[in-house]
Amino acid sequence: MNLLVKNGRVIDPAQQLDTIADVAIVDGRIGHIGHHLSLMGAQEFDATGCVVAPGFYDIHVHFREPGFEESETIATGAQCALAGGFTTVCCMPNTKPSNDSAEVTRYIVEQAKRVTPVHVHPIGAISVGSAGEKLADLAGMVQAGAVAISDDGRPVMNSQLMRDAMESAKRLGIPVIDHCEDLNLTEAATLHEGVTSMKLGLRGMPAAAEDIMVARDLILAELTGARYHVAHISTRYAMAMVKHAKSLGLPVTCEITPHHFTLSDEDLVTLDSNYKMKPPLRGCCDIDAAFDGIVSGTIDSIATDHAPHAPGLKAQAFERCPFGILGLETAIPLTLERLVHPGRITLSHMVSLFTTGAERTMRLGRGRLTQGLPGDLTIFDLHRPWTYDLSKSPSKSRNSPFHGRAFQGGPVATVIGGQVAWQI
Repeated sequence: MNLLVKNGRVIDPAQQLDTIADVAIVDGRIGHIGHHLSLMGAQEFDATGCVVAPGFYDIHVHFREPGFEESETIATGAQCALAGGFTTVCCMPNTKPSNDSAEVTRYIVEQAKRVTPVHVHPIGAISVGSAGEKLADLAGMVQAGAVAISDDGRPVMNSQLMRDAMESAKRLGIPVIDHCEDLNLTEAATLHEGVTSMKLGLRGMPAAAEDIMVARDLILAELTGARYHVAHISTRYAMAMVKHAKSLGLPVTCEITPHHFTLSDEDLVTLDSNYKMKPPLRGCCDIDAAFDGIVSGTIDSIATDHAPHAPGLKAQAFERCPFGILGLETAIPLTLERLVHPGRITLSHMVSLFTTGAERTMRLGRGRLTQGLPGDLTIFDLHRPWTYDLSKSPSKSRNSPFHGRAFQGGPVATVIGGQVAWQI
């Protein structure tokens, strides 16, 4: 497809580009970026007043298929990605059956090609059934299309198994992603351990449960030389340890979710299940550290941890309902609201958190507007007023605490391979 995107503010951190320009996509790939371009026979898109960026990608989503299609499918999850401005996503393996084999990996790859233009990359399980007892067929999954390994949803408690996984991942050239939680410290816990949990009389998850596992994993990463990524980092000490590991030159990265720098454990006073997530919403000291980590570059990327649950599941009592919230459609507006509009980071830095930062971890050859690369673009408006309405979400689930929230700025169009795959 040929497409000419006109008059947008083109931002590509990989090339230190920030200018008003046109972007020409020829035969589905990035052609030229310049002023007053013309492209015979091309569709034109007027991006005046909007930011035109490399296609955003989210390295942490749950699309539930196969096995939990009542909550989400690859098709509906991908529609959420498009509506959120994302062109590429990486799917965690906690499906049913778990994505712990080449057969399941191949199914996800092939199903995604059938139902969506979004680039859907599976992440394979570290262990069989994500049970943490025996390594899965890592080589087979990579050959079938897996781009990383993780037991996300559960940590790898066995240190020898994690060492084996890191050594295998290094040979295979893929990153290891860990959900960092010491389960011995969080059993039967439902929220962050702190003043709010004490007031509510509920067992809390101490920040130390995350810190301990991050420390162990960083030691193993140094031992093995593996590329290691901390999923949904949420505590100040975990961020400090990652910063130190980076100063030593270790190939370590981390991500943060929008809800972990937007909400706090104080939002849980009503026990609304839409605020129940894992890692749990933390206290003010951890949120301040998150801002510092983003500004300093300790935190590489923003990932949504899009975790849909069928309405009936989230309607259970707070202690029994599952963890997780939707995230794809609100990631850009929340980042604008909390980071860009208050002046905490520049617009270019924001774009890097969804492009070059994600690419630093996954190395998929995306996240930049280089001539010849796939013509994927995220186009968003900084100031458009709108309200998030869950009844209009393409997701099969409704578990978001942001329903009815008014935003300033958000996605305008999502372009994949030179085609406008979604627009407002």
